Amino acid sequence: MGILSGAMSAKRFSIDGDIPDGFRESWRAALNEYAFIESELEQGKEEREGWVLAHNLLETSFEDFNQWLYNDIAVFSFRVDKKTLPANLFRATVQREVAAWCEERGVERCPKSQKDEIKDRIEQMWLKRCLPRVQVTEVCIHLTERWVLIHSQSNATLERIQKRFFQTFGLKLNPWTPVEWLDSDDTVENLLSLSPISIGEGM
Repeated sequence: MGILSGAMSAKRFSIDGDIPDGFRESWRAALNEYAFIESELEQGKEEREGWVLAHNLLETSFEDFNQWLYNDIAVFSFRVDKKTLPANLFRATVQREVAAWCEERGVERCPKSQKDEIKDRIEQMWLKRCLPRVQVTEVCIHLTERWVLIHSQSNATLERIQKRFFQTFGLKLNPWTPVEWLDSDDTVENLLSLSPISIGEGM
């Protein structure tokens, strides 16, 4: 778990909304409800997402608090699975199949409906054979101080986790700014009222 073991690059958010009393039980139920679900059917091109335990992306049960809640710190991960096919190889394979279809029938052009059928057949066959690309992003929540660290710099990933967080807990995550580290409103006002300092002259 990089979020617990050393240096990391993360985005910090503040929690907008109240964490309810007795959150342990409600959060455990919510995490289980929105946990990652392995499909018994063959996964197609659709993406799958959900919460997993931080120490193992295959563990999706949050029943044991000791696996994800450490006093006032909650740690778990967000998993996204997506199957992708090699575009150039797929395109070449379709072209070869279309050419073979035309040669077998002695025609120069393959109807669009037939070409689409060939593409769909190859795509489904390949998707059954390939493993998904798995992305796992760690999330750390300080429940007392009401901030969240997300182990990612990708805006798309951050937005996706923000949506899932709100869906799971009913709480909005607001991006943390450096100004929020200052200890008082007066300090913020004084800082914002300062004029820019020129550091290029006289050096």
